[in-house]
Amino acid sequence: MALQVELIPTGEIIRVVHPHRPCKLALGSDGVRVTMESALTARDRVGVQDFVLLENFTSEAAFMENLRRRFRENLIYTYIGPVLVSVNPYRDLQIYSRQHMERYRGVSFYEVPPHLFAVADTVYRALRTERRDQAVMISGESGAGKTEATKRLLQFYAETCPAPERGGAVRDRLLQSNPVLEAFGNAKTLRNDNSSRFGKYMDVQFDFKGAPVGGHILSYLLEKSRVVHQNHGERNFHIFYQLLEGGEEETLRRLGLERNPQSYLYLVKGQCAKVSSINDKSDWKVVRKALTVIDFTEEEVEELLSIVASVLHLGNIHFAADEESNAQVTTENQIKYLSRLLGVEGATLREALTHRKIIAKGEELLSPLNLEQAAYARDALAKAVYSRTFTWLVGKINRSLASKDAESPSWRSTTVLGLLDIYGFEVFQHNDEECLRPGEATDLTFLEKLEDTVKQHPHFLTHKLADQRTRKSLGRGEFRLLHYAGEVTYSVTGFLDKNNDLLFRNLKETMCSSKNPIMSQCFDRNELSDKKRPETVATQFKLSLLQLVEILKSKEPAYVRCIKPNDAKQPGRFDEVLIRHQVKYLGLMENLRVRRAGFAYRRKYEVFLQRYKSLCPETWPTWAGRPQDGVAVLVRHLGYKPEEYKMGRTKIFIRFPKTLFATEDALEVRRQSLATKIQAAWRGFHWRQKFLRVKRSAICIQSWWRGTLGRRKAAKRKWAAQTIRRLIRGFILRHAPRCPENAFFLDHVRTSFLLNLRRQLPRNVLDTSWPTPPPALREASELLRELCMKNMVWKYCRSISPEWKQQLQQKAVASEIFKGKKDNYPQSVPRLFISTRLGADEISPKVLQALGSEPIQYAVPVVKYDRKGYKPRSRQLLLTPSAVVIVEDAKVKQRIDYANLTGISVSSLSDSLFVLHVQREDNKQKGDVVLQSDHVIETLTKTALSADRVNHVNINQGSITFAGGPGRDGIIDFTPGSELLITKAKNGHLAVVAPRLNSR
Repeated sequence: MALQVELIPTGEIIRVVHPHRPCKLALGSDGVRVTMESALTARDRVGVQDFVLLENFTSEAAFMENLRRRFRENLIYTYIGPVLVSVNPYRDLQIYSRQHMERYRGVSFYEVPPHLFAVADTVYRALRTERRDQAVMISGESGAGKTEATKRLLQFYAETCPAPERGGAVRDRLLQSNPVLEAFGNAKTLRNDNSSRFGKYMDVQFDFKGAPVGGHILSYLLEKSRVVHQNHGERNFHIFYQLLEGGEEETLRRLGLERNPQSYLYLVKGQCAKVSSINDKSDWKVVRKALTVIDFTEEEVEELLSIVASVLHLGNIHFAADEESNAQVTTENQIKYLSRLLGVEGATLREALTHRKIIAKGEELLSPLNLEQAAYARDALAKAVYSRTFTWLVGKINRSLASKDAESPSWRSTTVLGLLDIYGFEVFQHNDEECLRPGEATDLTFLEKLEDTVKQHPHFLTHKLADQRTRKSLGRGEFRLLHYAGEVTYSVTGFLDKNNDLLFRNLKETMCSSKNPIMSQCFDRNELSDKKRPETVATQFKLSLLQLVEILKSKEPAYVRCIKPNDAKQPGRFDEVLIRHQVKYLGLMENLRVRRAGFAYRRKYEVFLQRYKSLCPETWPTWAGRPQDGVAVLVRHLGYKPEEYKMGRTKIFIRFPKTLFATEDALEVRRQSLATKIQAAWRGFHWRQKFLRVKRSAICIQSWWRGTLGRRKAAKRKWAAQTIRRLIRGFILRHAPRCPENAFFLDHVRTSFLLNLRRQLPRNVLDTSWPTPPPALREASELLRELCMKNMVWKYCRSISPEWKQQLQQKAVASEIFKGKKDNYPQSVPRLFISTRLGADEISPKVLQALGSEPIQYAVPVVKYDRKGYKPRSRQLLLTPSAVVIVEDAKVKQRIDYANLTGISVSSLSDSLFVLHVQREDNKQKGDVVLQSDHVIETLTKTALSADRVNHVNINQGSITFAGGPGRDGIIDFTPGSELLITKAKNGHLAVVAPRLNSR
């Protein structure tokens, strides 16, 4: 029987563990089994756990080699004295369990291997004992693991701190605030799949018992430009994808959203809506649960999601230029959704997006916007809505985290522990920075002003100031700053306009009138009367940093330096050039030199004596005097030289790491020698006591077990022989009538067939496979096969609802008409056709009265283009059993009986225009009708079915000719392009430019 010997590094020299009678051979404090890292004999392979113990502490190469060795062995944490250096492993190492938390709880900082939990526990105990506010400052590049470290610290405090008197609600809110903030404030970047796009400082308040009783979060400058633009390979904020992927069908329908992120302009700029390493559906469930924990009511959740959906709808608003090149909204459906979701008037919002209100000499004027200005206004509104909602969200979380009982004694004696997770450093391909606009300057004059002001600074370069070699990598409209963490090149194009981040006055007025309770809090009417110029982004950032510095000055700091091992986010890959760069700008070598300016190792006398007392006969097994005297005896016995150590009041200081390593090696040798002796002695004692009893027991067990096996084998052979005889006898008489001699065989054959049939039944009505039956079961097999087929047909027919049958019929007609002929047909395939796009409340009662008893089979908003000037006008298209009806507000503008509808024309491109052709002899009609629908495939399919004109849908390439009136024809020219554009051409034709999707 095996004997286990554990070596305990915290004072208990040997523990002999017998499977039935564990015992200790030396008294001391409890410890854990020595790991590869604890045994310093393995240091040549795994490195030292504190850089202070490096012999050549001034060598950067030695520093890097030690970091590499530990990373190779999955030891991601290393100390520089009290500073923790953390290397992101890019995988789960299973080192954050409850067992690990307990291992580091209440233990001296250096008694266990380096870990984030050791820092967390040390900071917490300092907060409890010294009653002074603490702060953990986590720094490093983007993707180095700062956000994950913050979450692990919160997890440690939530799991190990005592519960407050009023329960664990505060702890739950502290933990659940993280997924909400990450959903709204984090995004995938090129370097990090969960990059914080805002700075965060969190205060956790503890009462005098050490229980968390409240918290507060400060956020710094959300990267709101990400809402409307993302670099290639990056995504927008997580919440958009989580809502689309995980939201319930009813929720998405109410918000007017589709599941496909490709349907939204704000989500496709980076071209990576789907990421294999991110599970948006699962994350949505976590966020939805977290909102409930942090005191969100169902009404507030609905209001918040309405705002998120409104940002997506804003991005899908498109504009077209009229005859005067003024922007006009062409996507009325989006305006209707925004009106409902934001609680604003649709007409007011439409006007605010296409006009700018100017106040001159007390008089208000409306100036129309061109296409570029309208797109800017739309994006500025989207950024303002999202960023202000994020600020409101942080405030809501803070109200949830605030202590509910400010009058209690524990509240008045709280201490605070701060966690700082500040921005990671990233260099983008194009850097969207901002500046102050000085008067009427331009981007280039701003660059010239920079050159005049800071041209002497060694960290500033422009094309004009650079040498001939550097100019090759600098454009004339660029400048370069030599940051501490790397060189960053900035483009001044658009600097001044971006700095304004201007939200036009009428857009502010529109949002101030919002009936959405969250929006009404985000847009205060006092802004409209405030004449002060808004602070620039740079000013906001500067003031936030000054405020943060003042907060940190009032606290005792602890530091965690996070390092990213490679840019590819690959486990086990150690990029020395990248890591050396981070070591340099994090100042780790300077930190090490300062720490080593004194002594490399220092320990209290009690701890030092308890660990090494076994190395001296005078101090082993116990020392009766003062610990200081015992240590003095011990170091003399070990042969320490005077220059190698100093004796302080409460601690011994060892100057050189080699002195400590020699002591540890001696301790390791003694442990192994003692363990070997104890194991040998124990084995002899064990075998002498056990040998005779084991021998007698073995004989008894063997004889009993052999008898049991023999009886089992005899019974099995007897049963097998009887079964074989019955089968052979039945096989011989298998063609005879059923009798006792063949009944067993026939039953066996039938049972085998039925069991085999059960496993191989056809899966659907198209599956014709069927096992071959034995001759005696052929008739029964055919009956079973017929019953099985009838049952499958019955089930399939029962599963098809009338609605689904109608949907399949319509989809089949759409496929017949458009498949392989029109570019945007494939995008309509996964989307269900809806019975109507307009509710009864959206159609004027006067129109319903004019239609009389005719039911409306389908209704959809469309844009009608005039036959002469091609001016777009909003209309409604209604399908009745007998006619197509074109409606403007409360008036029926045109009625086309199906008998007079001669055909329908549409282009082969991805545009949404179509023409309804009418009989030229019909005097009631002014000519053919040119319409545009956001759901063109659905609209044309339903029209063709209602009018029985499925074979009269013409898909044209190049142009469509239509009757513009008596004796006059119009022409629509279609050409492929990069984006949709509808204008009147100089030749009088209607010119349509549509993207070529290459999907036919």
